Amino acid sequence: MNKIIRKYYTVDKLPEDLRVLLDPSKPVTLVIEQEDDPPRKEAGRAFMRFYGAAKERKTSVTKAVERIRNLRDEWE
Repeated sequence: MNKIIRKYYTVDKLPEDLRVLLDPSKPVTLVIEQEDDPPRKEAGRAFMRFYGAAKERKTSVTKAVERIRNLRDEWE
């Protein structure tokens, strides 16, 4: 993210739509931030390639969670 800060910036240097909102006799602090590129939509779908990876096991979600919890509990 890019960020620019200018303290004691004069109001008359601002665009008209901003000048009308401010008192021209007082300086302002100008902060401009440029956002990074938004995340790509494909990035959220990266895990979808694993969807149905173990469908041949014919396991319900409940059974899969139970199996994982049992494996986890072995380490406690």
